[in-house]
Amino acid sequence: MPRDGTITRDKILDTAEALILDQGYSATSIDKLIAAVGVTKGAFFYHFENKAALAHTLVERYAQADLTLRDGFRARAEKLARDPLQQLLIFIGLYEELMEGFDEPFPGCLFASYLYEANLFDDRTMQIIDDAYRDWRVTLGAMIDTVVETHTPNLPVNPDDLADMFTATIEGAFIMSKTLKEPKLVAAQIALYRDFVELLFKAD
Repeated sequence: MPRDGTITRDKILDTAEALILDQGYSATSIDKLIAAVGVTKGAFFYHFENKAALAHTLVERYAQADLTLRDGFRARAEKLARDPLQQLLIFIGLYEELMEGFDEPFPGCLFASYLYEANLFDDRTMQIIDDAYRDWRVTLGAMIDTVVETHTPNLPVNPDDLADMFTATIEGAFIMSKTLKEPKLVAAQIALYRDFVELLFKAD
């Protein structure tokens, strides 16, 4: 095994993520995984103590990538506009644009895949998902709270609830897009959320 096994490790993680999103965690055995990657069991166990360790590392990586993307989009929105409402609309629009780029249904959310089989994971692994969703609520909720301070909403608004609505919209859209085989469905639902937010704060 080369001293720098980063490429092999990343390939195992990438393949494991794709398999879990496609068929679930319980159906993704180590034997199936190493066959798909094209490595030996020795190579797998060089990088991961067991399947549970792989699962933890995988969702940890997924959560970090998700939050990094979100924070990058937020920074872009803040650079492109000074007004908090416009920043929020741009932020949402960047996710819409991202989802518009898929010609096949988005493979789904790894968090959701884990939650469907939550009994197979330890508390430490599931806590990563809990922390990620709460981080989303706090971060997006703070953006919405700033909008509320500068734009009077047309209906009562709880920033955390409106933030959760964004997450729920995307998660539900992933399921529908995959089920109906409609790749543009996620972008369409995000666009509707953006329209709702815009109307919510639209001045008379």
